[in-house]
Amino acid sequence: MSDATASLSTTVQYFIYYRVREELDAEVAQAAVRAMQAELERTHGVRGRLLTRLNEPATWMEVYADVADPTQFEAALGAAVNAAALDSHLAEGTVRHIERFIECA
Repeated sequence: MSDATASLSTTVQYFIYYRVREELDAEVAQAAVRAMQAELERTHGVRGRLLTRLNEPATWMEVYADVADPTQFEAALGAAVNAAALDSHLAEGTVRHIERFIECA
């Protein structure tokens, strides 16, 4: 994250999307993501949501709203993703895409 973004006086909205393996046990993968989100909420006060694309259930999106400290949150998110081994659920050759948005001025 750039210094300009890190010094914003507004909160940041995170949208993280990715494709999970088609042969994946969705319940197991969802449980892993939801456990990670619960830990982030407990330790950083940021509540996450998990969505799936309509008519394309292998595309998932995590949403984290109103993140006040993006630098701290991104460090915690990266550690949580690693600890939960979430990358093992991704479709081959894909990655998690992180998009950050702020309120229009």
